[in-house]
Amino acid sequence: MSKIRIYGKSILFPVVLGGIVGLVLSRCMDYASLQKPFLAPPGFVFPIVWTILYVLMGVSYGRLKTKELTEEKVNFIYYTQLLINALWSIFFFCFQWRLFSFFWLLLLIAFVVWMIIEFFQREKGAGLLQIPYLLWILFAAYLNLSFYLLNK
Repeated sequence: MSKIRIYGKSILFPVVLGGIVGLVLSRCMDYASLQKPFLAPPGFVFPIVWTILYVLMGVSYGRLKTKELTEEKVNFIYYTQLLINALWSIFFFCFQWRLFSFFWLLLLIAFVVWMIIEFFQREKGAGLLQIPYLLWILFAAYLNLSFYLLNK
C-alpha cells in the first residue's frame, strides 16, 4: 500500500471517529450550562483542538505503519485508547457521569502514556507526536474533576 493511502487511512480514522462522537454529543452537550472552573476554554476551542490532535494521532500511527513498525500490541494500544477516548465524551456529556468520567480519563491517560512509550521505542517521531495529546488529556482531567466538584 502506498504511503499516501496509509497516511490517509491513519489520519481519517481518528478524525471520522471524532466527528461521529461530535454528532452524538450534539444532542446532549451541556457545556454551556455548566459552572466552569478556572482555565476552562470557550466551547468552540474543543473541536479545533481535537481535530488537530486526531490528525497528529493519525500521522504518528501512519509513521509506524509506513515503516512496518506496527504489530498486534501497538494496534491494540492505539485502537483501545481511541475507543476509551470516544467513550469518555459520551460518559461525560450524554450520561453526565462526571466522577466516573474522571476515572475513565485516568484510564485513557495510562493508555496514552503506554502508547507514547511503545511508539517512541519504535520511532521517536511517532512517540513525540503524541505528547500534545497527553498534555491535552491531562488538562482535560483537571477540567473533568473541576466540573464534577463545581456541578454536583
